[in-house]
Amino acid sequence: MASLTLTALAGIPFVRQGDDLVGLILQGLRRSRIRCADGDVLVVAQKIVSRAEGRLVDLRAVTPSAEAQALALKTEKDPRLVELILQESRAVLRAAPGVLIVEHRLGFICANAGIDHSNVCGDEDCVLLLPEDPDRSAAALRRSLEAATGKRLGVIINDSHGRAWRLGTMGLAIGLSGVPGVVDLRGRADLVGRPLQATVVAAADELAAAASLLMGQAAEGRPVVHARGFPYPLAEAALPDLLRPPERDLFR
Repeated sequence: MASLTLTALAGIPFVRQGDDLVGLILQGLRRSRIRCADGDVLVVAQKIVSRAEGRLVDLRAVTPSAEAQALALKTEKDPRLVELILQESRAVLRAAPGVLIVEHRLGFICANAGIDHSNVCGDEDCVLLLPEDPDRSAAALRRSLEAATGKRLGVIINDSHGRAWRLGTMGLAIGLSGVPGVVDLRGRADLVGRPLQATVVAAADELAAAASLLMGQAAEGRPVVHARGFPYPLAEAALPDLLRPPERDLFR
């Protein structure tokens, strides 16, 4: 019988700049009594990667540009925050009171360039940026975890994003290594023998979302999830595999 088992690792502390994420994950695996096997995937919350990599910014050190000040008036946001959003973005797509939707420099569409106040620190002037290169971060974690366990693993870095036509946030993959971003099922037969015409599964996003259910969004403190039973073979991939090319974007 097909099954997927997700386990939030026990005892992961509040991560700070310079902390050894690999060591903390290995300790979490031991505390959770999990011995890694070939094909397992570790889903890691973006916030602990960003904090470990020193992506914390003090807004008091940010000087907003004229563009940021004008956009802050339109969106009713802190102009210092808007300045950081602009620095982390390729383009502003939508701006309205309380809303600033951008194309992030990494290529995906999100609110506020993924910059967040929650689960960062107790100072309202502190915000956290996304990792500089989430794919590189995922690859580094994977190499070290594979070396420590002797198993072939996958790593996903996930983050909470909203969606244009549905309420609420969900986990999405923003960095991956050893996990297929998408799985193309076109040409395979369905249950009645008809070949699939358009089915491409966002496999990494689906696992990122499932893990996000365990991670939570508030004070749960469960930033790493071990997954066993991922139904697709591990494969080399990267974030761009999940992004719709601009020439095929019918909605922007």
